[in-house]
Amino acid sequence: MTNVQESGFKIKRIFDPPLPEDGVRILVDRLWPRGVSKEQASIDEWMKEIAPSHELRQWFGHQPERFAEFSERYERELEEDPARSRLAERLLGMVAGQTVTLIYSAKDPIHNQAVVLQNWLSRRRG
Repeated sequence: MTNVQESGFKIKRIFDPPLPEDGVRILVDRLWPRGVSKEQASIDEWMKEIAPSHELRQWFGHQPERFAEFSERYERELEEDPARSRLAERLLGMVAGQTVTLIYSAKDPIHNQAVVLQNWLSRRRG
């Protein structure tokens, strides 16, 4: 039996140890996570421009009750902003044949921008 790694998008908190099955590790936070060195992060690229806008991030404030509206607003930013769209296309190109792990620093593993981005990218990937 061969060990074939499925390609696709995963998400992982930056404070979790990097593993070989993470594939390409892309930090998708606008701000560098506190208390994590570049070496500890073990990321391949930091795509801070794909993160939600500063205004949207501040409005959300990681409040779960705002997550549905945050998701809608962030997806709108992903669709309407040309810079974010170009980065999304790059991510979609990267995932062909390999795993891409979207790295985030939020404490909440369910209500964060990486979850929204992963779902949005997966829908576009088909």
